[in-house]
Amino acid sequence: MPKIVIPTALRQYAGNTAAVDVQGATAGEVLASLTTQHPDLKKHLYDANGKLRSFVNVFVNDEDIRGLQNENTPVKETDDVSIIPAIAGGVGAEARTASSLPDLSKDEIARYSRHLIMPEVGMDGQRKLKAASILLIGTGGLGSPLGLYLAAAGIGRLGLVDFDVVDHSNLQRQIVHGTKDVGRPKIQSAKDRLSDINPHVQLDTYETALRAENALDIIKNYDIVIDGTDNFQTRYLANDASVLLGKPNVYGSIFRFDGQASVFYPGGGGPCYRCLYPEPPPPGLVPSCAEGGVLGILPGIIGVIQATEAIKLIIGEGEPLIGRLLLFDALKMKFRELKLRKNPECPLCGENPTIKELIDYDAFCGITPPQPEPKVEAVSDWEVTPAQLKAELDSGKQITIIDVREPHEWQIGNLEQYGSKLIPLGQFPSRVNELNSDDEIVVHCKMGGRSAKAYGVLKEAGFKKIRNLKGGILAWADQVDPNMPKY
Repeated sequence: MPKIVIPTALRQYAGNTAAVDVQGATAGEVLASLTTQHPDLKKHLYDANGKLRSFVNVFVNDEDIRGLQNENTPVKETDDVSIIPAIAGGVGAEARTASSLPDLSKDEIARYSRHLIMPEVGMDGQRKLKAASILLIGTGGLGSPLGLYLAAAGIGRLGLVDFDVVDHSNLQRQIVHGTKDVGRPKIQSAKDRLSDINPHVQLDTYETALRAENALDIIKNYDIVIDGTDNFQTRYLANDASVLLGKPNVYGSIFRFDGQASVFYPGGGGPCYRCLYPEPPPPGLVPSCAEGGVLGILPGIIGVIQATEAIKLIIGEGEPLIGRLLLFDALKMKFRELKLRKNPECPLCGENPTIKELIDYDAFCGITPPQPEPKVEAVSDWEVTPAQLKAELDSGKQITIIDVREPHEWQIGNLEQYGSKLIPLGQFPSRVNELNSDDEIVVHCKMGGRSAKAYGVLKEAGFKKIRNLKGGILAWADQVDPNMPKY
């Protein structure tokens, strides 16, 4: 029987299994067999019209079925079928003659001596690195190892884009920041650390969100863009701006134990990010690292791969990941490589492009812009604030509290003292019968997103007395119980 590999982000809907034996002679048939065995997967793979979602790619062995016969692609018993969803980043970067390259000082020659004795780098290669400019979008999980290694390698000019501040929860993986930096803007913390790593590197800082209004003006001044973002709207923006400006876009993404890396560069003969994922997933469908977690070491591995690809592009050595998607599974300590093809119908880099300028990426990704906070917190009928819930519980009101997080999250902190019951979201549809529709029910998760989905399941099942805890258990810790651990 063929085997279908389930990505980490979808395993909770497939009994937490990594691979499933399926029946079928075509890609469509094996997917049908999979969703028959695990019905909760269907809505994540197919839209309401039964069409395979555009942000879900299916590979038979290492070939994308879109380049074969789509769902009619034949599948043999010995084939491996892989689902590759989007997961909420030699060709010289710029031709330069030897005479136009900057010289290395005596101090720089000593610093880069281990590069200089490599024939693939040498003096000319190191001078190319000094002449190069790279824009790092994000100084977090991926941006941390990227910045450290690119600065140490002697990239002449690094641009840093970030608007976040350092939080305690960042320190498990964002190694460019330290405990003393908690509360500081990440861009300032990163600049200090990178300057200490290599004072010869010029550091440009952009303490702002990358938006359609500023992206072209920022990116145009750099040879290479490196995508270290954690949201789809910035990922598509970085891709589109890079294509419009003819820049290589070094891509990497991480989730739990899984990582991806590639180089999107239509100018170098390869595809762009839209060729791989024409459309983003609906908001909330793909869990973020804040919800799903990430192994702290993983961004180091993927970030170093991205840094390696950028250096190869600059010195013109080796085979870059153009047209190739590298997959990494830390649990198995295995790499896989899939072939990527340029989509001739891509609206950005295809034969007849329709995207010729940057667009509204929040709207494209279905993100509603944040509204100004009212002076008095407004709560809709379907929500309850932590303070309101606490008051109701203290008054003796009988409320059934359902926690839809994972068991390992429950262990960090929970509302067990109020009779809270754990039903993970992946199990929720099949366990609704454990609940009484006559009870007052409050569902909660970490921040409110997953419990909103559970609310929808209960609503569809006919429950009336249901509310969602606004802000989840993190809001409870902030507003009700400051002794509760936060994560």
